[in-house]
Amino acid sequence: MALIHHAQLSPSKAEMLGDWVPRQSWIGSADASSLEVVGAYRFDDPAGEVGIETHLVRTADGQVVQVPVTYRGAPMAGAEASLITTMQHSVLGERWVYDACADPVYASALATAILTGGTEAELEFATPGERRDVTTRVSGSGSPGSTVPVVGAVTCANEGTATVITTAAIGIRVFRVIDPDRVADLGSHTLEGTWPGRGAPTLLAIAHPTADRDV
Repeated sequence: MALIHHAQLSPSKAEMLGDWVPRQSWIGSADASSLEVVGAYRFDDPAGEVGIETHLVRTADGQVVQVPVTYRGAPMAGAEASLITTMQHSVLGERWVYDACADPVYASALATAILTGGTEAELEFATPGERRDVTTRVSGSGSPGSTVPVVGAVTCANEGTATVITTAAIGIRVFRVIDPDRVADLGSHTLEGTWPGRGAPTLLAIAHPTADRDV
């Protein structure tokens, strides 16, 4: 369950995305001169320390881009190259925001969702009585109770409009620019999602054992 605070953020999430996304190589030919947030989903950190949120944004030419980020209360060691920004949170104080593909907490949460048939985290609000309609939903193709390898150190590399996360036991391909017609290889474990304007399940990520060169 993800705990959500009613807070002021500086920079705002929209400002953060608008500054960072257009400068990424994985944006490909998409026109990122303007971005509109169309949805978001969260995963849980079992330790309760790291916020894990994936933003779905529409570019000026109508393409949907997936941007997973992690929010931390202190810098992540050795991850300076993956730091997106620092953010002032009116409740939690200074937060360090990272490209989640370089964060082992995100990699573990994503692998768990994919392999165990997991879904987005349920939202819990710190303000009593506050609620928010869930408009973005994701689900993994695996089965409850499936074994999930322990995720230690991760590396990530951009390949075209995707980012490949590699760990000792599992590799995950996160599709940044979403192609609604993309189909996973037979036998792949997948994460699919729906969001406002896209009601048909759409491929967001796939996972394979690291030894599989087709990840």
